[in-house]
Amino acid sequence: MDSSTLLFNQLKTAEPFFLLAGPNVIESEDHILYMAKRLKDITSKLGLKFVFKSSFDKANRTSSKSFRGPGLAEGLKILEKVKTMYDVPIITDVHESIQCEAVGRVADIIQIPAFLCRQTDLLVAAAKTGKIINIKKGQFCAPSVMVNSAEKVRLAGNQNVMVCERGTMFGYNDLIVDPRNFEWMREANCPVVADITHSLQQPAGKKLEGGGVASGGLRELIPCIARTAVAVGVDGIFMEVHNDPLSAPVDGPTQWPLRHLEELLEELVAIGRVSKGKQQFKIDLTPFRD
Repeated sequence: MDSSTLLFNQLKTAEPFFLLAGPNVIESEDHILYMAKRLKDITSKLGLKFVFKSSFDKANRTSSKSFRGPGLAEGLKILEKVKTMYDVPIITDVHESIQCEAVGRVADIIQIPAFLCRQTDLLVAAAKTGKIINIKKGQFCAPSVMVNSAEKVRLAGNQNVMVCERGTMFGYNDLIVDPRNFEWMREANCPVVADITHSLQQPAGKKLEGGGVASGGLRELIPCIARTAVAVGVDGIFMEVHNDPLSAPVDGPTQWPLRHLEELLEELVAIGRVSKGKQQFKIDLTPFRD
């Protein structure tokens, strides 16, 4: 069994859920190494299967003034160092087909951003790396779309695919999380992940000094969405975590504070252990009489 399939099987069977987590974007090597160590320590203590996440390039920001990160070459060097030093799998995102081969040499999971979930060439290029593919559902998409997106990966010869709910547009500058999507996305016949931080973005909802806009967010509701997702029975949780969210250059308003991570995960683990959300409820419609 190859390493990607082995990891995929570990994630599929992880109880009560697996965790994809880290700072939104690579700010510096020192910061990434610090965050990776702290996250591994916490998840090891709680017995959670953990994959470290950070982006080498934020290529889909609304404003050209937004911080983008170190770029492909430098970013992959830093992520490879995390993988070697702390023996943790890596997930990071791609935006163009040409990036997939290089990213596949380092990352264990390649993430397809929500805006690109229907881009066939990108999905196929990512699939051909043989790595696990995590496809985020577009904010503009019905959950049924993810059946087709996952199938594109499988038809390219890769069975190791996951789908991720990250909210649905609710007006111009807001998102809403419909818990029904966690159930409906299971029709893709693969693990379902809940992105509990991006789901609370307020896209282009924050004006920048000197012009331009950035994403706002509702950090205080992260526990609410997380509790809901775990109770429903998702397979994995995706969340962005930062030791100093107010200073984060990207998506600060929806990054969860590191100091509260263990406390929140402890609660989510407890919910996951008592919930029967992963089991389909068998409804008996035959007449009932005492």
